[in-house]
Amino acid sequence: MNILITGCNGQLGNEMQHLEREHPEHTYFNTDVQELDITDSDAVCRFVDDHQIDGIVNCAAYTAVDKAEDNRQLCDLLNHVAPGYLAEAVGRRGGWMIQISTDYVFDGTAHLPYVETAPVCPNSVYGSTKLAGEEAAQRACPRTMIIRTAWLYSTFGNNFVKTMIRLGKEKSELGVIFDQIGTPTYARDLARAIFAAIVQGVNPGIYHFSNEGVASWYDFTKAIHRQAGITACRVRPLHTAEYPTPAARPPYSVLDKTKIKQTYGIDIPHWEESLAECVSQLM
Repeated sequence: MNILITGCNGQLGNEMQHLEREHPEHTYFNTDVQELDITDSDAVCRFVDDHQIDGIVNCAAYTAVDKAEDNRQLCDLLNHVAPGYLAEAVGRRGGWMIQISTDYVFDGTAHLPYVETAPVCPNSVYGSTKLAGEEAAQRACPRTMIIRTAWLYSTFGNNFVKTMIRLGKEKSELGVIFDQIGTPTYARDLARAIFAAIVQGVNPGIYHFSNEGVASWYDFTKAIHRQAGITACRVRPLHTAEYPTPAARPPYSVLDKTKIKQTYGIDIPHWEESLAECVSQLM
């Protein structure tokens, strides 16, 4: 197959490139904005047709959650409109699309892990535009697979793990929110799940993926410092109200992974195991 990977310079896009060598049976076209402007419908159609693309993994997104509150138009263009363009172009060829989405489509008021059929209710511009992107992709391409994920980090790019390691080395004390609950997700594990879907056949529908287990941002930070050998920085728990942000965060966004595990027969590591793998590469 000829597979287009968008957003190849981001965390997930880089992890996809890292794993491509394990799947040499396919041809990959790794693009970012310099190679392909996914907000240009004509450019997308030309690229997909010229390269005879059979499938698209859309790793591109506007992910600056707080800035999105003041940049609704750009956020909507990247997270909603562009996935529709990609899905339409590949759908016309009878191909498939994997659209990466987010736990922010939920308002976080649940107390049990979210299944794929749970009611959506985003309470931020980012969450609203990502939900609209899910719907646009599914309308335009019948073979669209949506994968919602959460708390993504990797050895690539800027992310929470790298920030907490840096601040842990610079500061004697850090305040970190303890009343927002979710699951950290190592982008390489998500990339492995995406390749499982590609190898076994992309099944349309909505799926959830994160690592196993549950944590608060406070728990996550404590684990990061422990695994990075940082002992001189005291981590203090904060309430969300003590750290106001422009965009609301879901207070509880644990995702139920049963569907993707059963569909593709994958084993998902606990978040602390995957964190250890990532931190070992960073140190």
